[in-house]
Amino acid sequence: MAQRSDVRVTGLVLAAGGSSRLGTAKQLLAYGAVPLLGHVLEVARACGFDQLLCVIGGGADEVRQKVDFSGVDVVVNERFEEGCSSSIGAALGEVDEGTDVLVLMLGDQPGVSPRSVGALLDGRGDAALAACRYEDGRGHPLAFGRSAFTELAALHGDKGVWKLFDRHGPDVVDVPVSGPVPLDIDSWADYEAALAVNDGPDV
Repeated sequence: MAQRSDVRVTGLVLAAGGSSRLGTAKQLLAYGAVPLLGHVLEVARACGFDQLLCVIGGGADEVRQKVDFSGVDVVVNERFEEGCSSSIGAALGEVDEGTDVLVLMLGDQPGVSPRSVGALLDGRGDAALAACRYEDGRGHPLAFGRSAFTELAALHGDKGVWKLFDRHGPDVVDVPVSGPVPLDIDSWADYEAALAVNDGPDV
């Protein structure tokens, strides 16, 4: 990625959900030659983050056994049922003290590419909050400057991040990224749709 060399970036992959709607651990669904979460972590490694964190929770023991976490600091969120905000809170205590920017990625969103992450970091400037602006709306990955970490730690529920963005309104930087918002895999139909467009990690 081409972000300034003096900016230290931590990548955070959220993958703690219990997959209640699927009835099976979506982190372990086959996606190419690896589990779904394994694919997302491959993409995250290709982003060249200074630190890479991944939060797991539901089915944590099985996920640890079946996913390659090489080069990843794993955080277990025992309170994962309280929503994504609890996973962010669990991870913030593990973020390197020298980190300037946190990039948030979703473990069930395989369509994100290193190019999107690079565009986000290059386009955010010094903004405390930045998002990818796809052709059909705002989406992940998201970027947070260190000045936003206190507010991140205070979030609650699954939609806490989006409420934070709404509160800051015009101060949020939207970085143009080509294509539609990548699919989150929350149902079997989502999974089948994601497989239909999968041609391997865009690295």
